[in-house]
Amino acid sequence: MAEKKVIEALISGGQATAGPPLGPALGPLGVNVLSVVNKINELTSSYAGMRVPVKIIVDVETKEFEVEVGMPTTSALIVKEAGIQKGSGAPGAEAAGNLTFDQVLKIAKIKMPSLLAGDLKAAVKEIVGTCLSMGVTVDQKNPKTVLEEIEEGKYDGLIEKAGEQ
Repeated sequence: MAEKKVIEALISGGQATAGPPLGPALGPLGVNVLSVVNKINELTSSYAGMRVPVKIIVDVETKEFEVEVGMPTTSALIVKEAGIQKGSGAPGAEAAGNLTFDQVLKIAKIKMPSLLAGDLKAAVKEIVGTCLSMGVTVDQKNPKTVLEEIEEGKYDGLIEKAGEQ
């Protein structure tokens, strides 16, 4: 049975390099570090500007490797969609950015497999909750207001429509 080594790292999408943390971890395993870096950059290019968990599985004997890309964090997706650098330093007092409800739905659909939510409506509420803690408004409204409106069923039609796509 071939021995496999697993290296996990958090990489900025499409920007992996042969330097730390990858180079020093991969070098002793005898794999071609540049080909691993190129593979990671190819697989993470769609996550440009976001930090993405990456797992590299190396077969120590054959020097073959596999790269598994994880899901970016909810906050990383919110930052990308809102076009901001980071969340607010004073959520509730100052807004860092704004998302449309459609953008919230998009993030909820991307994150759905990794959330504890049982359905899309619950996933949307999780995303809006993260917006609240980051100081990001939704449709120019306080996320608490949007959560109340979701509970009242105001967005049910949009959520159902998004769930069918």
